[in-house]
Amino acid sequence: MAQHPAHDLVVIGGGSGGVRAARLAAQRGARVLLAEAAHLGGTCVNAGCIPKKLYSHAAHYRHAFDEARGYGWQVEPPVLDWPRLRRQRAAEIERLRGVYARLLQDAGVQVRQARARLLDAQTVQVGDEVVQARRILLATGAAARRPPVEGAGLALTSEQIFDVDPFPRRLVIVGGGYIGCEFASIFQGLGAQVTLLQRGAHLLPGFDEELTAFLAGELRKKGVVLRFDAHLQRLERTRDGTAVHLEGDAPLVADAVLLATGRAPNTAGLGLEAAGVRVNDKGAVEVDGEFRTSVPSIHAIGDLVDHRALTPVALLQAGALVDRLYGCEHEAPREMRYEDVPSAVFCDPPVAAVGLTEAQGRERHATLRVYRSEFRPLRHTLSGSDERAFMKLVVDDASDRVLGVHIVAPEAGDIVQGFAVALKAGATKALFDNTVAVHPSVAEELVLMRERRCAGGMSIA
Repeated sequence: MAQHPAHDLVVIGGGSGGVRAARLAAQRGARVLLAEAAHLGGTCVNAGCIPKKLYSHAAHYRHAFDEARGYGWQVEPPVLDWPRLRRQRAAEIERLRGVYARLLQDAGVQVRQARARLLDAQTVQVGDEVVQARRILLATGAAARRPPVEGAGLALTSEQIFDVDPFPRRLVIVGGGYIGCEFASIFQGLGAQVTLLQRGAHLLPGFDEELTAFLAGELRKKGVVLRFDAHLQRLERTRDGTAVHLEGDAPLVADAVLLATGRAPNTAGLGLEAAGVRVNDKGAVEVDGEFRTSVPSIHAIGDLVDHRALTPVALLQAGALVDRLYGCEHEAPREMRYEDVPSAVFCDPPVAAVGLTEAQGRERHATLRVYRSEFRPLRHTLSGSDERAFMKLVVDDASDRVLGVHIVAPEAGDIVQGFAVALKAGATKALFDNTVAVHPSVAEELVLMRERRCAGGMSIA
């Protein structure tokens, strides 16, 4: 096998974090090689954030047709062309892959479409070549995980559901996290009858429980069937579809089953053992605060490590790492902090949050003030929809600092972005109160919740 000159950095994995790190390092003069066995863009571009959001838009159009009648529009019953939607999505994903390839090429990154694995602390096998590297970055992300139940192979994962054929009129989703809730709204909106099974008592573990209880009610209004404390036993192929057997309950029959039961770090065949890279009990690569693994020349970022599995987190990690490795003398490196990381769930209605939940706030602070508001968005006063919005602020009573913002409302993801900056800056409730509202808007409610507005749902705890 051919020996190549040393590279300053070899990146294994061409997802969001890997591409960004490779590009930024090359722009700062490093000799960079990036290896990706599949498509550039990783999960986010190919089977995650982007295609899910495109399908979410498609699902919302169905509701928009219905709501338009309340505003005087005469609309014929809409018909979904599922094959066309799939083709349109695939074309956009292909375009984005090209964008990633051009960004890397323009930065001077060498790209190899090949599987890579570690041979030692500074040696990587890339396809049938062996390359030497001063530093190595692992950015291989995570993959969908199937539960260890009989017949699990009969179900789809979130990486396969985009191209399910034919369109499933009856869809059972196992798992009530981000992926489960988003696909429940997508397929219900596109015309399927969706049943979502959740092992626990709440949707979206990790989010504020009052928020998730409100969301459950809104999903039911849309027609999604929710079943909590539902334990999957096995899946079985029948003449009428796929039978979903549950503990202590009659089986469900579906045209398709989606397993949204979590993701696991993508470490198989990566050569971690050979290089001496340690993993934790979750299978994630262990790193320190500067993304170094147990081997100083090897770093890791993104879903491969045990932090928030979000694309923007991987992007910021990539920037922080490159700043430290190849930064300018006159610029302080970016810091990667995991407090106040905003997140959004693009279900219907959307969910967004930043900061502490009420339960987390009570664990860390002596006294809280909790402000709540539930209301009907203006757009639905004529639309005929009974959808409602929910907002909640968690405030430390001693300092008046806003600790958490929690939203279920149209455009929640866009709203929370600005409030995430405010929380990072240490905004107080008084600062919220003294901010002029944008009227009429959904977001204005977050700066209008006052102690005197008891009817609006405020309470002090």
